[in-house]
Amino acid sequence: MILPGYVVTMAGYNGWQNRQLEAALDAVPDAVLRADRGAFFGSILGTLNHLLWGDLMWMSRFAPERAMRPEGGIADSPGLCEAYGDWRAARRSLDGEIEEWAAGLDAAALAGPLNWFSGALGRDVTKPMALCVVHMFNHQTHHRGQVHAMLTKEGLKAPVSDLFAMPEDV
Repeated sequence: MILPGYVVTMAGYNGWQNRQLEAALDAVPDAVLRADRGAFFGSILGTLNHLLWGDLMWMSRFAPERAMRPEGGIADSPGLCEAYGDWRAARRSLDGEIEEWAAGLDAAALAGPLNWFSGALGRDVTKPMALCVVHMFNHQTHHRGQVHAMLTKEGLKAPVSDLFAMPEDV
């Protein structure tokens, strides 16, 4: 389905996108980050927190030695980090872990199954590891797109998100 090079590329893309979001959000007032915008996870910060929560959840399954399973379920995810600065630090740390994990991944690991208990489904699940890895990266892109839309609607500049525009040195 996918090869390790894809995972390395997408891990780099994830980090690049999140660093661009940080640059766009660092000067945004807290009230703007917390304002309920009618998005599925409410606010910009709520959506960023959900994305961080999801990445922590997937990484706790892919590489439990690299990431702890986050507390709570999906409904709790918007409140993962109370402050933007806490989100920023946690995001940076996890992005580094994702990139290191991706660099050490081999084709055999991607070809195997992943088994876990899904709180969302309320049952044990077994799916191909590669499918789950693709899902994690798609989930990231989906929710960053929501943040992009919220920033644009607020009249703020949103970062470039095109994969082909990613610098070569990322």
